[in-house]
Amino acid sequence: MSSERPWLDQYPAGVPAEIDVDEYPSIVSVLDSAITRFRERPAFANLGKVLSYGDVDRLSAQFAAYLLGELQLKKGDRVAIMMPNCLQYPISTFGILRAGLTVVNVNPMYTPRELRHQLEDSGASVIVVLDNFGHTVQEALAGTQVRQVVTTGLGDMLGFPKGAIVNFVLRHVKKMVPDYDLPGAIRFRDALVLGQLQKPAQVSIDPGDIAFLQYTGGTTGVAKGAMLTHRNLVANMQQAAAWVGVAVRPGEEIIVTALPLYHIFSLTANGLVFTKFGGLNYLITNPRDMPGFVKELSKLPFTAITGVNTLFNGLLHTPGIEKVDFSHLHLTLGGGMAVQRAVAERWKQVTGCTLVEAYGLTETSPAACINPMDIAEYNGSIGLPVPSTDACVKDEEGRQLAVGEIGELCIKGPQVMKGYWNRPDETANVIDAEGWLHTGDMARMDENGFFYIVDRKKDMILVSGFNVYPNEIEDVIALMPGVLEVAAVGVPDDKSGEAVKVVIVKKDPALTVEQVKAHARENLTGYKHPKYVEFRSELPKTNVGKILRRELREEAGPQ
Repeated sequence: MSSERPWLDQYPAGVPAEIDVDEYPSIVSVLDSAITRFRERPAFANLGKVLSYGDVDRLSAQFAAYLLGELQLKKGDRVAIMMPNCLQYPISTFGILRAGLTVVNVNPMYTPRELRHQLEDSGASVIVVLDNFGHTVQEALAGTQVRQVVTTGLGDMLGFPKGAIVNFVLRHVKKMVPDYDLPGAIRFRDALVLGQLQKPAQVSIDPGDIAFLQYTGGTTGVAKGAMLTHRNLVANMQQAAAWVGVAVRPGEEIIVTALPLYHIFSLTANGLVFTKFGGLNYLITNPRDMPGFVKELSKLPFTAITGVNTLFNGLLHTPGIEKVDFSHLHLTLGGGMAVQRAVAERWKQVTGCTLVEAYGLTETSPAACINPMDIAEYNGSIGLPVPSTDACVKDEEGRQLAVGEIGELCIKGPQVMKGYWNRPDETANVIDAEGWLHTGDMARMDENGFFYIVDRKKDMILVSGFNVYPNEIEDVIALMPGVLEVAAVGVPDDKSGEAVKVVIVKKDPALTVEQVKAHARENLTGYKHPKYVEFRSELPKTNVGKILRRELREEAGPQ
């Protein structure tokens, strides 16, 4: 047994202990090699339109040329993308990377307050936004460094007449595009045309260049940009590809991409790893419309799907799922939040495919541990550290603990971020002197090297795979004049794993639950909204006056 890395003895046949991090100098070179091999193959599909690898090559090159030639951006400048899964997303992302620029992924559901923070913090000079969220950008722009807004409609890449119909229906029938006014904005398609008039982008990209500023909350609740370099993401692509490669047929896979590509799990696992394999990413724009999602699945001979527990659970409870043909499905990967045993077992029963659980963080690009692809059934573990990755469990003093002991899970490997953007102190808090990333998750390792998450060290709340930080919720609720004190905690929830609960001491006796929820809706993205609001005369505190969230959580128990 490898005492240092006991997990290596459990690796499936064909999975190497180490990967070659230097095989590709950048994400762009991985993309170029996929384009050369699979030029005629379908790469991305959405709303009935398919782009081949050749199309992605041509269109992303046009966008890169627009950014460098027309806008005169310089290597390392930041470009924000605020879109759900649609064809413009891969074109923009690969275009930005080809231009030697940095992608800043923005959750389209952000409120103006959240968006403004991210734009100011990243110093983004351009934002590409779907029309549906143009009004948010309009409210958030003041005081930021954004000098060009690029707008696009969901139908813009679908061709005529379908694209025009989709845009008309969204705007005038479904009323999903609130009016906005962004003087000087340019349409995405016009930007591509301008790009054709420019010289093709010729930029040298170094492995250490920042590819993505991927924002994640912190214990402080302020979103911080994890600096993910080309090397970090190439390493994680190589690691994940080595792991799932034993089960993947290059050029033949169809992966259902329902998790948003702005989320690190979907970005790397679907958008990058399956592109390397010449797969077709079938983009689901609105997976919350479960009946519509199931209808899409029933038309498709898909071979792979990634998701979070709530997504799989939602699908299993949607009428019509029994008519979906799962006979081609051979890879189901769950991550982003804990997969529940009941969901994993039901998924296996309905689809015949094991739901394999993986574990990662924004800060690890994201994959750190994955279960073997050939496990027969759900095992409750987050799996084994992927190739070229070390993992251990440490106590409060930083000492490594023995097998079976519970401590903080720490990760080391080429996929660990460079640090947090402009926040050296925060970086030093999570990456120690020996290069170990402290995850904030409490875990144990068994004698075979499988890791199990036991609890979270932080007070973070995990809603459907999205991190919610109590401080941010509390800061927003505390702005209400009727609130004296507030504490936010996560409570168990059947649907989303956890839900947000706020406990409030009133300043104004007339304050109501509905007023609190309305204020939250105005200032926070949907998944951060408190599902439960409770009023009390006082909050439990330590002797120095720190609110004891843990006590509130324990009292809450299952809702």
